[in-house]
Amino acid sequence: MSPRTFRRVLVAFDKFKGALGAEAACDAARRALLRRHPGVFVDVAPLTDGGDGFCPILTRAAHGELHERVATGPRFDGGNARSLTVSIGCVALERLPARARERLELDPSARRLAVIDMASVNGLALVPRADIDVWRSSSYGTGELLLAAQALGADAILLGVGGSATSDLGVGALAALGYRFMSDAGEVVSPPLPADWSRIRRIEGTLTPGLPPLRIACDVDNPVFGPRGAAAVYGPQKGLAPEDQPRLDLEGERLARLLCQHVGASSEALTRPGSGAAGGIAFGLAVAAGARLVPGWGLVEAWLGIDARLRQCDCLITGEGRFDETSWAGKGPGSVLAAARAMGRRAVVFAGSVSEGASSAALGDGSSELIAISDPAEPLDRSLSRTEENLERHVEAWLATADA
Repeated sequence: MSPRTFRRVLVAFDKFKGALGAEAACDAARRALLRRHPGVFVDVAPLTDGGDGFCPILTRAAHGELHERVATGPRFDGGNARSLTVSIGCVALERLPARARERLELDPSARRLAVIDMASVNGLALVPRADIDVWRSSSYGTGELLLAAQALGADAILLGVGGSATSDLGVGALAALGYRFMSDAGEVVSPPLPADWSRIRRIEGTLTPGLPPLRIACDVDNPVFGPRGAAAVYGPQKGLAPEDQPRLDLEGERLARLLCQHVGASSEALTRPGSGAAGGIAFGLAVAAGARLVPGWGLVEAWLGIDARLRQCDCLITGEGRFDETSWAGKGPGSVLAAARAMGRRAVVFAGSVSEGASSAALGDGSSELIAISDPAEPLDRSLSRTEENLERHVEAWLATADA
């Protein structure tokens, strides 16, 4: 089908990490489409993987409200961290599609859901590259946002944990929620940074009363420790040197068992799939705050009504910063592309870069195209600064070629 015959196009981008948000990427593609084909209907559906943009994208899709709150950023120096103004979303659960409500598994009496993304307050993108340090990064600000959601009158909270800077088992968040991490001398270790874990000998305190039921959107299946654990797999991108991983795991496992003992939870929680998400915050919030994991993409797909919107379109245009083999493993663009192919829809992916393996998988039946919008010979900083321009230009060039 030529673009000349398109009547309805679904534009569904995830973010171009470090360069362009999902909503801005969708807008760039939409502009290119309408310049070339003014009469086409463009259905815009920004995607999110639980990281940057999770809160505003889901909140706006459900016609909810965004509330600004101040919370503590990820990187501590000398016991202090920068304060940030971030958003909490509030949506009426009745506005969500039934499939999304079912995936949340909330009490039928719940009416108001708060939406938070960890990336906005304790995200890796918030830390200058030279300052990235897993030993001095904390999830404390995430705990503050959970308390703020409670104060807003939420009946339940949905937390996206993608893109975190931390590997602190969520004990920073738990410190904000009422738990105290104590030294032998009876001093409170605050915040309980990984750099100070060796000082912690016991845990005191209880969870803040009345905290609403908590759901964590998560698509990873990593446990907390071991060769597939949080430190081993995600630690290096958060500033963890390979030679330091055994020490972080050793101190972390000791602290995790202390936490299990304090709250009366089984240590089997350490090996549950997904417990290692976001540096183990999924573990900490599950055992000490009763959080439950929900499949991230499955929830987002249901929330945004992607299946129905694909059935109504003639073509899908999607993409993200890098499209590779991992894009097929539960990520938004890969999942929506697979669904479009299964429905026989034409589909094209625009990404900053495309791996050879991803190209082979996508082009197998000829219904899909993958287009890299960046020049590999161009310096990375310049390429990132031109992402929006490059995306718009490549979409328009693809339309011109397809029309010919």
